[in-house]
Amino acid sequence: MSKRKVLIVGGVAGGATAAAHARRLCEESEIVIFERGPYVSFANCGLPYYIGGEIVEKNELLVQTPEGLRSRFNLDVRVMSEVLEIDSKQKRIQVLNRISGDKYWETYDDLILSIGSRPLLPPIPGIDLPGHFTVRGIPDVEAINEWISKNHVRNAVVVGGGFIGLEMVEQLCKRNFNVVVLEALNQLMAPLDPEMAAWLHQELKAQGVDVFLENPVNRFDTPRDDEHACASIIQLKNGISLPADLVILGLGVRPETSLAETGGIEIGEKGGIKVDSHLRTNKPHIWAIGDAIEVRDCVTKEWTLIPLAGPANRQGRIVAENIYGSSMKYQGTWGTSILRLFDLTAACTGANEKNLRRLNIPHDSVYLHPASHATYYPDAHRIAMKVLFDPKTGKLLGAQAVGRDGVDKRIDVFATALKAGMTVHELEDIELAYAPPFGSAKDPVNLAGMVAQHVVHNDVKNAKWNEIDKLDSNKTVLLDVRDKNERDQGYIPKSIHIPLPELRERYSELPLEKEIIVYCQTGQRSYFADRFLAQKGYNVKNLSGSYLTWKTVQIKP
Repeated sequence: MSKRKVLIVGGVAGGATAAAHARRLCEESEIVIFERGPYVSFANCGLPYYIGGEIVEKNELLVQTPEGLRSRFNLDVRVMSEVLEIDSKQKRIQVLNRISGDKYWETYDDLILSIGSRPLLPPIPGIDLPGHFTVRGIPDVEAINEWISKNHVRNAVVVGGGFIGLEMVEQLCKRNFNVVVLEALNQLMAPLDPEMAAWLHQELKAQGVDVFLENPVNRFDTPRDDEHACASIIQLKNGISLPADLVILGLGVRPETSLAETGGIEIGEKGGIKVDSHLRTNKPHIWAIGDAIEVRDCVTKEWTLIPLAGPANRQGRIVAENIYGSSMKYQGTWGTSILRLFDLTAACTGANEKNLRRLNIPHDSVYLHPASHATYYPDAHRIAMKVLFDPKTGKLLGAQAVGRDGVDKRIDVFATALKAGMTVHELEDIELAYAPPFGSAKDPVNLAGMVAQHVVHNDVKNAKWNEIDKLDSNKTVLLDVRDKNERDQGYIPKSIHIPLPELRERYSELPLEKEIIVYCQTGQRSYFADRFLAQKGYNVKNLSGSYLTWKTVQIKP
């Protein structure tokens, strides 16, 4: 490999990976990392868990130190060094030493921008009051812990219901604070569809967390002297006032592109740095990776922003390879992500239905509630799953799962299937490891393929949870085939009850001239009933996800 001078702006996931891989490719190159803060490579995904005490020592968050990178990879690591300007014509950058105040220019053969993103802070009056914090780096969590230690914190408010916001909700509850979460949208966790996010709403309610949806903050007021000595009084759109001793602003992030713009680097339609498939910018020998760039959504083909560590790591390796003569391409992203919220895990991969509908991409979906492992083995828990697919070809488009166990395993299988371009027919045939503590002979992924395949082949017609309220009782009968004890605990209004074991003797009670929508608890028994009634000449649909999906959406946070 030919010797080159490679400058990298920003460390963390993408920049540090690019530097280490570049060194493995060429021992003779001069490789310099510039980081404007004191830490060059840290686990920003672990920051909330430091607040809650699950990660005890701050040093555990440090993936690499400047000393470690120097000794292991012979890298020149310059922390507290802020890059102010890019001069792409002369192939140089201007650097500010934030300790001494000195400025200097540094030339390059190749420049990698791993400049990340910054917290989104809309112009809400009072948003910058003391006691208000974002969670983006180690200095942020240090400041939060210092505030908690010096103030009598009882009431914590998290503004924003995304990944960081909900992780902070969980960790603040571990410190026995009263926690409220505010979200301007009609659901938490925007990557999930609303009916899947409803499981999270239910879990927060069970944990004593108050959730305000579709209720944005109007302003943050400074408390008066006669009020509780809190950080601020939060005024919501609906007129409610909430005192907050601590406010966490988890309103999302936006690409940090100001430095790129100084060098005339093109910014894309989503506000991130525009790169080609090799991760080159429009300027020769300048590359960009990580949170700051726009990437292709592999399902919808849209440009999108995906601030995730996994893609950033892969991009860092690709750029290093390409600098030294390869021609590797970054295919794009499926947005595979996961969250733990108290006793639940929520995960998704690929497209959600909201985006498929917005883009008019043909799709269908199925819901199911399989057990995490064999039900006869102790501690099996149901997983709520949603699988999206092309209704003609069966090609997999996306998957979402929420449950207490086994979610991570299944979403990773779905992510692999998406990458491979598999159909729901092929999901049925995937051979997965089985033993009673880990799964079932028909794994939830296999079951998802079977259920979806019935829809693609038109063997089963599905009804969805959001159609139920619109049904015309003059044309449709809603049939509950669960046992009596299940129905006694709740049922869908206006439904009639014929338990599945009695259906063969009582099916004549159902009107042939009306559509029959059948449901059970999770969808399996209603499928059996659907097959029987269809063969008896009825126009029948199976309520996908059945009572569990419908009921969960009805529970308001």
